[in-house]
Amino acid sequence: MNEPLSGAAGLAFAAAFKALKVLRPDRPIHPAGVALTGTIERRPGGAGSGILWIDSAGTDAVSARLSRSLGTPSGWPDIIGLALRITTATGSADVLLASTGMSWPGRLMLTAHRYASSSKLTSLMPYKGFRGPVLLAARPEVGGRVLPATPDAFRQALATGTWTLGLFYARPMGQWIGFGTLALTLDPEKADLNTRFDPLSNTLPGAGTYGWAGRLRAPSYEAARRPGP
Repeated sequence: MNEPLSGAAGLAFAAAFKALKVLRPDRPIHPAGVALTGTIERRPGGAGSGILWIDSAGTDAVSARLSRSLGTPSGWPDIIGLALRITTATGSADVLLASTGMSWPGRLMLTAHRYASSSKLTSLMPYKGFRGPVLLAARPEVGGRVLPATPDAFRQALATGTWTLGLFYARPMGQWIGFGTLALTLDPEKADLNTRFDPLSNTLPGAGTYGWAGRLRAPSYEAARRPGP
């Protein structure tokens, strides 16, 4: 995406965020969420992605927030978001995932769901690895418990259980390759998180971001964090 187009799109998104802040001064989107805690187990089979963190084995502590983007009424479909703050050897890294398809081009299209347990979540925008662009995805395990996406219903359904998701990477048009597992439980100390996640500043070890992705995202992040409407 060229600079003028991505810049104009970023400003348009920021204008929409500013309008939403009139109704939701604190969080214009993803207004209510569920605080989760857990671990990532990375067990890659080789240096296929070109991003160090993906291509190396290890275990990482994670804090996470599950939320619905628009905050539709309880039980209605909504775009589901899963924000991760990962403790890595070089510091904290933030990953934002949203409900999309996993086929091409469905992995680049946001989709609405009623249940978190049936949602496929991807990074939507690629990371920059030394072998080219890389998308991330998290897919709930098949046959797990049914988990509504509405925060209160999700907490009640998960209770003391564990939400397990497989982790994958892919080229924008390539096949998904598994590299790990994400296991999450309810945070016993918090119902929701006030954390402001920023995948542009807090990148994964060995990963970069593309300039066009920054121009799309940065104005909206700034507008969302600005105090007041």
